[in-house]
Amino acid sequence: MQKLFNITNETDHIVKIELVNGKKHNPLSLELIKELTNSLIQISSRKKVKVLIISSEGPGFSAGHDLDELRKNRNNKKFFNELFNECSNLMQTIMNLPQPVIAEVCGIAAAAGCQLVASCDLAVASEEASFMTPGVNIGLFCSTPMVAVSRNLSRKKIMEMLLTGEKLSAKDAVDFGLINHCVPPDQLHQKTLTIANIIASKPLSTVKIGKEAFYKQVEMPIDEAYKYTSEVMAMNMMEKDAYEGISAFLDKRSPSWNE
Repeated sequence: MQKLFNITNETDHIVKIELVNGKKHNPLSLELIKELTNSLIQISSRKKVKVLIISSEGPGFSAGHDLDELRKNRNNKKFFNELFNECSNLMQTIMNLPQPVIAEVCGIAAAAGCQLVASCDLAVASEEASFMTPGVNIGLFCSTPMVAVSRNLSRKKIMEMLLTGEKLSAKDAVDFGLINHCVPPDQLHQKTLTIANIIASKPLSTVKIGKEAFYKQVEMPIDEAYKYTSEVMAMNMMEKDAYEGISAFLDKRSPSWNE
């Protein structure tokens, strides 16, 4: 069986998952989607892990779903339902993990590949990377990718991408809010690792509380969001790390986190 990705411990607190079918631009087959979902869940259960990175063997990040697989299952609606449901499950799993997930994007991220980038909490890309939802070009509108991408970009911009299938450059992806940074290719991994190390220096319990609260409140009406986050902050104040962090700041010393 072909290996689908490598898992590397960058540090005690940072784990990288690298897609390794670079010759085919790392297509998201049903098998890969299921294995990636399971691996993310397993890795997130490790006590020391504070950040996950999803990267890829070049030249592209991911071209999206495996078109050969789609064609082979042309009349199999059961397969398509499973594929798109499992893909949706992967994207939601990323959002629901307690640890932040960073996409490290070396090249083209198209369709479900773009969806994967948009589903990660942060994204760093090479200046040579580009992003697109080109399903309209092959008669398959990028309906599930647009769920994640439309929650990052403005409506007009994502509609333009969906309706034209045209590429968005890495620089424009930063400007429109799809990714956080674009850097020269030789600086990509170091930039990603720098951000991951900064996050890993924070208390895991606090980051976990904050990530969960962010995704819950962002879809709420503002009055509900404030009511919910007020309760979250009150609960957060009961954590040992909150007391330690405040005490360290007032005592002018470095904090000693619980994890």
